Amino acid sequence: MKSIGIYGREFDKRHNQGVENMFHSLQQNGLHIMLFEGFAEFLHGAIDMQGIDYESFEKKDFLEKNCEVLFSIGGDGTLLEAATFVRESEIPILGINTGRLGFLSGLNLEHFDEALKEILNESVAFDERSVLKLESDSNLFGSENFALNEMTIHKKDSQSMISIHAYVDGKFLNTYWADGLLISTPTGSTAYSLSCGGPITLPSSRNLIITPIAPHNLNVRPVLISDQSVITLKIEGRSDQYLVSLDSRTESVPQEAVLTVMKNNFNIRLMRVKNHSFLKTLRTKLHWGLDQRN
Repeated sequence: MKSIGIYGREFDKRHNQGVENMFHSLQQNGLHIMLFEGFAEFLHGAIDMQGIDYESFEKKDFLEKNCEVLFSIGGDGTLLEAATFVRESEIPILGINTGRLGFLSGLNLEHFDEALKEILNESVAFDERSVLKLESDSNLFGSENFALNEMTIHKKDSQSMISIHAYVDGKFLNTYWADGLLISTPTGSTAYSLSCGGPITLPSSRNLIITPIAPHNLNVRPVLISDQSVITLKIEGRSDQYLVSLDSRTESVPQEAVLTVMKNNFNIRLMRVKNHSFLKTLRTKLHWGLDQRN
């Protein structure tokens, strides 16, 4: 491996030394560093970049840079943005956590040198994460009509709840009277869907999760369906507009829009060191088994 792309957001100053050490490790190992232009501007004001050689890139030209792996420095939201850079290219993403919880960005800076050795020795593992695709008459989100975590329909502002008519493979499933509805991948099962009462599913599960947001009917529960199914959604409400989100990207759409959600034809590859696993992350991040008896 010779070329490393780096994307990131602003981070707390307590991470300054760790990030600075990371750049020096990359330089000392002779790696070509490609740095997102906006992140580079922040770094020059946060850490000592003197002596660090790098090539800048913008989002529009990232895929032309022949990058072999993309480091995402931040939290899970940063990694979701990084996924829009790599798209269907199969360039793996390594999430380095300078955020809070960090389900996707699981590598801490203090373990970076160990991880870099594994990367250079090609002894890392890769997780293939399924991706959602959204289709609509108005071509919402353009070429970025995909999501690693979830697609969300939500009422706009403080309007009353909306009615969402959901169909699976052309067959009527349910009308949800709620603040909104989530369609989640297994990766997104530990995100917004979880906070709305959805189940945790393993990344290798071939499922989509339909989770209502604050439903009016208390007997309505999340539903697991095959990721080979196609979901069609139609909306009714007192407002002419509602919100649709793909991960952290949001658009306002008219009530008459019909949305179709399905599994995309490409995956996002996440790189991880071999002593990390999804189950270990669950125990660590959710404090499962945190008891004096254990």
